[in-house]
Formats: sequence, C-alpha cells, structure tokens
Amino acid sequence: MEKQNSRMSARQWQLVIWLFLIALVNYFDRQSLSVVAPRMQALLHLDDQGYAHIVSLFLFASAIAYGISGFISDQLGTRRSMAVFVGWWSLAEAATAFVSTAWLLGLARFCLGLGEPGLWVAAPKAVGETFDEKRRPLVISIYTMGATVGAIVALPIITAVTTHLPWRSIFLLDGVAGLLLVPVWFWIYRGNDGATLQQPAKAGAMAVLRRSATWKLLIARSITDPVWYFLLFWFPKYLLSARHLPLGSVAKVGWIVYAGGGLGTLMGGLISGRMIRSGIRPGIAYRRIMLVAACIVPLSPLAAFVPGTLSSILIAALIAFAHMGWLATLTAVLVDLYSQQQLGKAAGLIAMGSGFGGMLSSEAVGYLVMHGGYTPVFCLMAVLHPIAITLLWPVYTSREEGHMPQQLEVATEVPS
Repeated sequence: MEKQNSRMSARQWQLVIWLFLIALVNYFDRQSLSVVAPRMQALLHLDDQGYAHIVSLFLFASAIAYGISGFISDQLGTRRSMAVFVGWWSLAEAATAFVSTAWLLGLARFCLGLGEPGLWVAAPKAVGETFDEKRRPLVISIYTMGATVGAIVALPIITAVTTHLPWRSIFLLDGVAGLLLVPVWFWIYRGNDGATLQQPAKAGAMAVLRRSATWKLLIARSITDPVWYFLLFWFPKYLLSARHLPLGSVAKVGWIVYAGGGLGTLMGGLISGRMIRSGIRPGIAYRRIMLVAACIVPLSPLAAFVPGTLSSILIAALIAFAHMGWLATLTAVLVDLYSQQQLGKAAGLIAMGSGFGGMLSSEAVGYLVMHGGYTPVFCLMAVLHPIAITLLWPVYTSREEGHMPQQLEVATEVPS
C-alpha cells in the first residue's frame, strides 16, 4: 500500500480503472433484462406483476448475498473474494441467454443476485486498504460512477447488438466480459489478504451489530436505494409503456437519466473530498452533501406530471444525480466509520437493507403500476430521502464534537 504518497501511483490508478470497469459491467448486467424485458415477457408470457416477481427474486438474492459477502470477503481476503464474486455473477449472466421458462429466468436472476453484491462489499475494502482518508471519497465516486456509465451504455449498446444479433446473445456477451476481467484483477491487486485472515475478536459480526450507526445506515439504504432500483429496472419500461416511446428512441434519450446519476456520483466525491482537504471534518462534509440530495429528490413527482417526455427524462436525471451523490457519500461514511477488520461485515450487513428494501419496493411498484400507473410511484419516491437524512443526521455527532475517538466508539457503542 502507498497511502502516504502525495500523488497516486500507477498501480493505484490501475486499481481505480479496474473498479470502474467492473462496476460498469456489474450494472450493464443488471440493466440488460430491463432493456429486453418486453421481448422476454412476450416469450415467457409474463405480465408486469410477473416481471416484478423476477426483479424481486434478484433483489432477495442480493439481500442474502450482502449479508454473507462481508464474511466471505473477510475470510478469503479482498483479492480472492472479488474474483469469486465476479466469476459467479458473470456465469449467471451468461446462463440467462439460455432460459426457456419463467422459472429458469427467475433462477438465473437469483444466481446473478447472489454474485453481484459482492463487488460493493469488496470494493470499499480495497479502497480502505489502498487509499488514505482524503482520497477515498473521490475513488469511491469514480468506481461508483462506473455503475451509472454501465446503465448509460446499456441502452444504446443492447439496442445495437439486438438489432444485428439474436437478442438473447446480449446476456452471453455480458457474462464473457466479466470473466475476462478476473485475471486482470489478479494482476493489478496485491492487497493485504494475509492480514485480513488474522482478525481480532472484536471484528466479529456482533461488534458491528452493537453499533447504532450500523442500524441507521442499514435502514437508510433500505428506504433510499429503491429510488435507484426504480430508475434502473422500471424507468425504461415507463418510457416504453407510459410515454409510448419506441425502443430506438429510448436508446437515444434514456441514457440521460443514468448520465445524471454518474455526474452526481462524481460531484459528490469531488465536493466532499475538497471540503475535507480544506479542513472540514468528514462527518460535516458528508452530511452537507446528503442534505442537498435529500432536498432535491422530493421533486420526483414532476417527472410524472410534466407533459413532455424529454422534460420527464431530465427530471428523472436530476433525481438520479441527487441519489447517486447521496449513495457515494453514504459509502464514504461507511469506510470512514469502520475499521478495516470490520469493514467487510459492516458493508455487507448495511447493504442488506438495500436488497430487502429493493425487493419490497419492486413488489410495491409492480402492484402500483398494475392498479394506478406510475404516478403514485413517483410520489412515493419524494419522501424517502428526507426520512433517511433525519435518521442519519446524528450518526457523526459524537466524533465531530470530540466525545469519543473512533476506536473507542467501535468497542463501546450500543444500539439506540
């Protein structure tokens, strides 16, 4: 590790680029089904509620995977566990190309959900092991932006590929791309796996669960991540069915939403990192970014009410901008609050909230769309981040006021 260098080394930049690329593949894989959903639904005779069940299976598996990925990452070490996660989900994505029934589609997406969350557990550990406090927000933002870029390029690339090749082939191509990145990871990342395998006793799950911050962050993820899941899994369908755009038009303009998310991810890391370098405490910097995001997301109902499709897309892009800035900042909070021995477990347990919240919200969205259309969904999205910021506001209070150093806090904080 080269934490004290004033400038990042070539090896560190290689790590940042790889994390960006694998996050891109990760979200390209997620987006692939939503783009070809009408054709998959017609082939397998799935209505929107059935499609919601498939998405829920993926998110249910994700919730399980988040819970166990932290333990796997801590046990195997960052280097080996990342290879396992990427290899597993890439095989599951490739298998989707061969499904012939709704049951097999659900199984393939369930397996995909078991693998993909591991990236978002192992990546913060890699950042914590390789970069100092001042660089972490930007690095996290860069690789998180890879997810939004994956969502952006998915629309035009999948449209182009499925125009010239059988539409099922997109799943096979996605899976191969992920598998090709595994040997590159072994070449780039040396890590600190030997030290990871010898953890102190206090690094167990109970020590993480005894912290009130764990529960607050878990709940915050569970009620805010559904906003992104809606934009990822349902918004292309909204443009196709409610706004009546043809697939070619969705490919031309739908990417704007995810570009907004990518910009929000980058700006969240840049601004909070600059605040910290200027002398502002990390907790204060993070809370300011998240407060701004929580004030923007309530504009989401406008996306349903404006008459113009482009206006709706631009509003959705603004919501994506705010949410992804929020999410990148929340991840930086996580890396800053927990020690390296606890980070894998904490990241996994907290991200369980994302999986369970996404699963429940997918069922709710499916029901609302079937019985009331998309407008109630946009209205529901407006209240989630304000609730979460109210919950998270006190998380950093004791550290900012100097009441308790981090290492002591790790050992003594109990659930509130």
